[in-house]
Amino acid sequence: MSARSLTRLEDLAAAGLIPAAAVPALEPVAQRYAVAVTPDMARLVGSPEDPIGRQFLPRPEEAVMLPEESADPIGDHPHSPVKGLVHRYPDRVLIKITHSCPVYCRFCFRREMVGPEGDGNLNAAELDAIGAYLAGQPGVREVIVTGGDPLMLSARRIRALGERLAPLAHIRLVRWHSRVPVVAPGRITPELASALAFSGKASYVAVHANHAREFTPEAAAALARLHAAGIVLLGQSVLLKGVNASEEALLDLFGTMLGHRIVPLYLHHPDLAPGTGHFRMSLAEGQALYGRLRGRISGPGLPAYVLDLPGGHGKVEIGPDAVIGREDGAALIRDSRGQVHRYPEG
Repeated sequence: MSARSLTRLEDLAAAGLIPAAAVPALEPVAQRYAVAVTPDMARLVGSPEDPIGRQFLPRPEEAVMLPEESADPIGDHPHSPVKGLVHRYPDRVLIKITHSCPVYCRFCFRREMVGPEGDGNLNAAELDAIGAYLAGQPGVREVIVTGGDPLMLSARRIRALGERLAPLAHIRLVRWHSRVPVVAPGRITPELASALAFSGKASYVAVHANHAREFTPEAAAALARLHAAGIVLLGQSVLLKGVNASEEALLDLFGTMLGHRIVPLYLHHPDLAPGTGHFRMSLAEGQALYGRLRGRISGPGLPAYVLDLPGGHGKVEIGPDAVIGREDGAALIRDSRGQVHRYPEG
């Protein structure tokens, strides 16, 4: 197996991860959406149909875009007052600091923005503009650093962000959303883990993992390094057909997270990103599955089942009682402000 990430269809075929005969049919997909599989994940792929392969290997179905799908499925753009920052909720903001990832998930809701042809990294002037904006927002308590994958940054660049945020006393929490601890665990050096612990701020890493097999011995060591640096570990996952859409797969995933001192925070219903319909269950199917998990795992192990409403209306919990009705093929969902939104179920 290659010691470097596989970023071309020919690389995937040479590694035996996809049939060589499939390369021509997959070219349109690879031209539109970035491809990268780290050596750590490539070693876990048994076939394109197994839970690891389905997450990272391109498929012909990705060329099919459904009418309800969108390049900005959760509505980041309307809530972006300065480049690279999303301010959707009163008390927290997102900083999309990079659009590079160690792997490119085939269900990614920012798949039109990430990768070598994506929006790039924020430069010093753009980070200064974000800092100036935050200085004028005393109600913001939390900064969520995302991308792309922010743990693709060097320890030096991570520390530089901490220096920008240090004078902003109203910002008390910094949360990093990352795949790196499981898909490229060698990047989590003691130096990088230490850089994440910003002085005067509570530091969290929300680890994105969708199947228990992603927690290799190398991932366990990376998570231990983060914990030793004083980082609180949270978990987030996406409910995906063919990957984890069963009671046993989810219970195994959440139980494995708990064993690594990760508290599962969110189970996301897949967003309406282009070319991802083959991953999505209906809301009714997802709610029924989630309901069956109750009582089978302890409270800290059961994350909130959530949906990001299209159009920028925010995240809502969609447990079995969250949908207030259905009409003409759409679910009716009430948001945190009491407004009702139609969500196309396809």
